[in-house]
Amino acid sequence: MNIESNAFMDGQAIPERYTGEAEDVSPPLNWSNVPAGTRELALICDDPDAPTTKPWVHWVIYKISTEAEGLPEGVPAEPAPATSPGTLQGENSWPSDNIGYRGPLPPPGHGVHHYHFKLYALDTELQSEAGLDKNALIDAMKGHILAEARLLGTYQR
Repeated sequence: MNIESNAFMDGQAIPERYTGEAEDVSPPLNWSNVPAGTRELALICDDPDAPTTKPWVHWVIYKISTEAEGLPEGVPAEPAPATSPGTLQGENSWPSDNIGYRGPLPPPGHGVHHYHFKLYALDTELQSEAGLDKNALIDAMKGHILAEARLLGTYQR
């Protein structure tokens, strides 16, 4: 399985448009080679370089249809975005406005941060409501991950 974006290449800088310094919209993502038997997809984006005890979570989105070949730019920060029917979004690490995508905004002068967009192919349909955090989604996916793909973006201020 593969994941990519036409906004940035794997291992390269995420354009400012997709960060907390600008429009803070989610980047467009596309995937391919989803394995046979996949019932739905899930995606987590986090930053392990954040000066926190756990990686800073930027996006939790799940129950993505296998019919989808990606996610469009600017998925609305809503529990059930209309741009991707059936899809649900969970909590990011921000103390407020914590549903949906929130882009990179590392502390100034903290160096390069790495943003891991991890796509999971699942062999089941999750029985979950909107608003799961990263840990709850990982728990729900245990034993059901058929494949994983990663896209890495960087950003620094």
